[in-house]
Amino acid sequence: MKKKSKKAALGAAAVLVAGAVYYLTGAPGAAPEPAVGLEIPVSAGSGRVVQHGAYVTSYNTSTLIPDWVAYELTAEEASGRRNRDGIEFKMDPDLRGCTQAMREDYSGSGWTKGHLMPAADAATSSSTMQETFYFTNICPQNEVLNAGDWQFLEKKVRSWAKRYGSIFVVTGPVVGENRYGTIGDRDVVVPDAFYKALLVRRDDGSYSSIAFVMGNDDERYLLKDCKMTVDELEALTGFDFFPGLDDRIEEKVESKIKLSDWGIK
Repeated sequence: MKKKSKKAALGAAAVLVAGAVYYLTGAPGAAPEPAVGLEIPVSAGSGRVVQHGAYVTSYNTSTLIPDWVAYELTAEEASGRRNRDGIEFKMDPDLRGCTQAMREDYSGSGWTKGHLMPAADAATSSSTMQETFYFTNICPQNEVLNAGDWQFLEKKVRSWAKRYGSIFVVTGPVVGENRYGTIGDRDVVVPDAFYKALLVRRDDGSYSSIAFVMGNDDERYLLKDCKMTVDELEALTGFDFFPGLDDRIEEKVESKIKLSDWGIK
């Protein structure tokens, strides 16, 4: 989706992640190199942006859930084998002084602590895996969805990272009508749905994208049925995904899906 104020948006995004360089060029005639920080979206929201070793999160201190979590997952990272046993959910130490969700908010609520960046995506080291248990990476999630179709999609993301060498991921909640209300003494908002926006770079240097939305319930979600273009997801969420792409490339890549790139029929 082409944005009228893309240059201004990129400038704002660059401030969010210190040192990020959004577009790198090679020799004349060469295909552009993958952008550093390409996974960082642009939005007009007021989330507190925090960069960890494993991911970047925009934490909404009103809803007490992230607006988005973004990261690049490499083939090596997707093959990590570290065990998550013994790691506890905790408040993000980089947001001391800000109201955050706590374990007590989830206790007895009937909702699971759903990772946005799954622990298995950060299983190459203990420190990065522990970061995924910060509440700035967690949302109240339906247990059936968490252990079922959402987990299946997470596994597919890792398989695509291995296939293409890496994959850019932006994932987060869709608050929507907030039909499920809030949980806990701090009124942690329960999302209506969850999304993932995905981008890969093919061997020829071109890009391919796809997005998915699944309701926060125990319905069955087949990938072929809950897919959409990144443009459609941008319209739903209000975020500008993958703004580091050149406008001409972004407009083309985000407006369509090539199902064969994703193994979806």
